[in-house]
This record gives sequence, structure tokens and C-alpha cells, in this order.
Amino acid sequence: MVIKNIISNISPIFNSTKRKTLVANKILNNIQTNNGIINIHRYDKVNVGDFYCAPHHYFENLSNTHLDISGFRSIRKKTTDNWVKEVSTKSLIIGGGGLMNIRHFDMQMKLFEELSSKGKKIVIWGAGHNDVHNKKPSYNVDINKFGLVGTRDYSIGENWVPCVSCLHPIFDTNHNVEQEVGIIFGKKTVKNNKNLLKQLKNYPSTSNITSLEEIVSFIGKTNTIITDSYHAMYWSFLLGKKVLAVPTTSKFFDFKHKPVITTYNNFENDLSKAQSYSGLLEECREINFKFADKAFNYLNIS
Repeated sequence: MVIKNIISNISPIFNSTKRKTLVANKILNNIQTNNGIINIHRYDKVNVGDFYCAPHHYFENLSNTHLDISGFRSIRKKTTDNWVKEVSTKSLIIGGGGLMNIRHFDMQMKLFEELSSKGKKIVIWGAGHNDVHNKKPSYNVDINKFGLVGTRDYSIGENWVPCVSCLHPIFDTNHNVEQEVGIIFGKKTVKNNKNLLKQLKNYPSTSNITSLEEIVSFIGKTNTIITDSYHAMYWSFLLGKKVLAVPTTSKFFDFKHKPVITTYNNFENDLSKAQSYSGLLEECREINFKFADKAFNYLNIS
């Protein structure tokens, strides 16, 4: 009996689903309040897209409000206890990033949907679908149940709010073009596909696990970007570059301006198809500022 109890107590530590279920149930059993704001996204300093895609970076009244969405499944009790407290007591801003239709965040997003029905004030800001199986899936949550919604997926229509990272002042920097073609590899490609990196070693390249400054500088000095990183694609468009995307999930197929879809084995044949767009930086910033007004009014913050 003693051994059985010990195993029962430690099993959630090794079972991610059990850990998440325990945390979700604790939150759902709590009284929900809206005292303050917390901005939940993938707070990953190793992936600059995930890190900079949240509004807490760009609005003073949201500074120091971040919470890592992955803390929900942490094996550290201190982390999950804090997660329960923050989510239970505060209004929530969810996003940005590809948080919907992805297995890692499915239970979190459904928890947020359920909390909306319990009086929790929740804003989705610049989040989007991220399905590895379908190009344009329906969302795994009913976005109409949230208090205010702006997704980065253009097909959503009037609720389109592109990634808030466009507000970063780094995109106002001028660059001199030095190279015609450059490649920006995504985090998983760098980690899991060393043969591909060797295959394309003659092309100038960087990755989204470097700094924002390095990526933007690389984009700025390049005419045409080939990438399997969503944010490298987005930032290249903001800087008026031609873009060819190597899609890894649905997120590449639902932006306002379409990149040329290609592969790392065939992009050389597709280079002539790529085009750039002007005025996108200004448009994306204007949309985010207007959405911020709506969000702050809904959340009663100034």
C-alpha cells in the first residue's frame, strides 16, 4: 500500500497529461477574478519569434506581465503553483504565436475557453493556428467565446491582427543590401537536419535561435529570403523583402500577402516567382495600435 501511494504521488511528475490535468482542475476549481493582467505566450528566449511576439514587450502598461504557456506542464511545483495563481486571479492576454491547433498547447487553450464562461476576461492577441497536418484548419477552440479576439490568420477577416512584433523599433533601421539570396533556418531544422545545413552551406544563412538584431540585420542586407521560420517570413515582408517559405505547419498559408511556397530542394527554381510588398510595416502597426485601444478598454487598463 505504501509503495502504491508513493507511485501514485510521483506519477504526475513523469506524465505530462496528468500534470496538466491537475493544474487545469486546480484553476477551474478556484474562484476566478480579474485583478491585474498576465500576458501568456511561449516565453522562449532561444526562439526570437516566440519571445518577441507578445504585447508585453511593446506597451508600458503591460510590462513585466509575461507568463510562459509551457509552465502549465512544468515538473516544478513552484512553477505550476505560480501558474495556477496568476491565471486564476488575473485577466489574460493570450498570444501571440502559433498557439492553436498544436498538441503542446491544446489543453491550455481549451482551459482558457472554459474560463471565459466563468467570467474571466480574456483577449487573444496575434495568436494563430499551427497545425502540422492541415493547411487551413478550423481552430481547436471557439474563438467567439473569448472576450476580444484578434488572430494573425488573415482568413479570420475583420479580426485580423498581425503579430505585434511589428512594433519593435528595430524595423525602423535602414540597411544596405549586400546579397541577393539568404536562408533563415528554423529552430527544429538547425537541431534535427544537419545534412540539409551542409547541403546549403554555400548560401549565406542564419537561424531564429540567434538574436533579433542578427536576424533583422541579415534580412536587411538580403534581397530574397528563404525560410521555414514564420517570424523570419513575417519580418522579411515587413522590411519589403521577397520571400520564399518552406512550410512546416498551417501558419505559413494564412498571411495577408502570400509567400512563394517552396522546398529547400527546389527553391532555386522558384526564386523568380517571389515578390515584395510595400507599406506592410505601417499597416501592421496601425492595426495593432487600434486593437490595443480595444483591448485596454475591455480590460479596464490605461
